[in-house]
Amino acid sequence: MTSSSCGPETFGAKPANIKWNVVRGDTAELRIQFFENDEATAYDTSTWDFSASAYDYKNGVTDELQVVVGSGFVDVTAPAEITSLWGEGYQRTVAELAFDLQVIINNTTTWTPVIGTISVLGDVTGGSL
Repeated sequence: MTSSSCGPETFGAKPANIKWNVVRGDTAELRIQFFENDEATAYDTSTWDFSASAYDYKNGVTDELQVVVGSGFVDVTAPAEITSLWGEGYQRTVAELAFDLQVIINNTTTWTPVIGTISVLGDVTGGSL
């Protein structure tokens, strides 16, 4: 996923709205890249503070997701220990959760560049290999 249509100079404008498919019980990772308007030069995100969360509407639980910052990108990870608790049953989609990525820039500006839905797909095996 690339966030190039809305840079930090347009805070709050048009956050990317994505659907992230996650299989219950799996570790899932999403890479989000930040580019300058030329769509080739990565933003310097080294001083930005990131956080990401998932929210389950059904039971009102918020899970903090892991965020690892790289050069011009962040990797958002939902570990298996968390995804194994998402949803019930064995139908194709066992849960729909909201999630977002939030950034604090220069300790003053809060920006949410990505919002979306995590579609949790049911697993069948239900155990580790």
